[in-house]
Amino acid sequence: MKHFINLKDIPASDLKKIIQDAKKRKKKRKNFNTLDVDKDIPLKGKLLIQMFEKSSLRTRLSFYLAIKQLGGGTITLRTNELHLGIDGESAADTAKIISTYGDGFMLRTDSDQKIKEFKKHLTIPVINGLSPSSHPTQVLSDVFTVEEIKKKPISKLNICWIGDSNNVLNSLIAASVKFSFKLNIGCPKNYAPQKFVLSWAKKNKGQITIFNDAKKAVINSDVIFSDKVISLNDKVNKAKKIRDFKNFQINSKLISFAKKDVTFLHCLPRGTEVSNEVFLGKNSKVWQQALNRVHVQKSILLYSFGKLR
Repeated sequence: MKHFINLKDIPASDLKKIIQDAKKRKKKRKNFNTLDVDKDIPLKGKLLIQMFEKSSLRTRLSFYLAIKQLGGGTITLRTNELHLGIDGESAADTAKIISTYGDGFMLRTDSDQKIKEFKKHLTIPVINGLSPSSHPTQVLSDVFTVEEIKKKPISKLNICWIGDSNNVLNSLIAASVKFSFKLNIGCPKNYAPQKFVLSWAKKNKGQITIFNDAKKAVINSDVIFSDKVISLNDKVNKAKKIRDFKNFQINSKLISFAKKDVTFLHCLPRGTEVSNEVFLGKNSKVWQQALNRVHVQKSILLYSFGKLR
């Protein structure tokens, strides 16, 4: 049993093993239907319990298909349907019940502390489907997508992030250390990653450069990542934030400073941070990126269930 909570806490060798397994499994499914089970049926009889405290489309769909294709099943919980919470059942008791019924637990939450609390009391693996500080399943899948498109290790590529500093970027920074790739971050002043995130990266020999000029950040980039500037639960002056990011929109003019075959990726949903021309253009691989969540999450499940070979 192995938890999958934050990329920085998982050995690079394990992350690379997950990527390699996902590549093999995707190749073997070339002529399969969506709900066809993998021939080795590695998680036959296993149940993944999912809990969503935040809205979800891609994470919900991809984990549902992932466990189904591995031969297992899933049930989805919402906290407003449970006793968990104020004057209700404790996280500790809820965790014990979940451990009794299920074989794995995927949590998408608005609290990093809640993941720690569940981990403390669960006797089954917990997978972080998104938390305020981390989105590890998304970013590991993104590494897979980059290597699939570019047909080379991500360590040999120049990666760029344009946009706000958030949980996805935190995981991308962790991935840059684990997979040894150069990462340029383009963001306005006062929107840089938190100091403890950058300190960890520096301590672990991360190759990270921060620019307050989007053009300088994208120069010579092989891949440009972005995410929505105004997230669903942003408790900020949204009008001001949009003004602060007005020179950081990813449009045709901006990507012209990157390599000609630059790949644009976005974890979705999108906002005004990217133009329609780029998002729907030839450089964009966002749909391939979204579908690859299924393949990588299958291998994450196998890793967490102790079935990865």
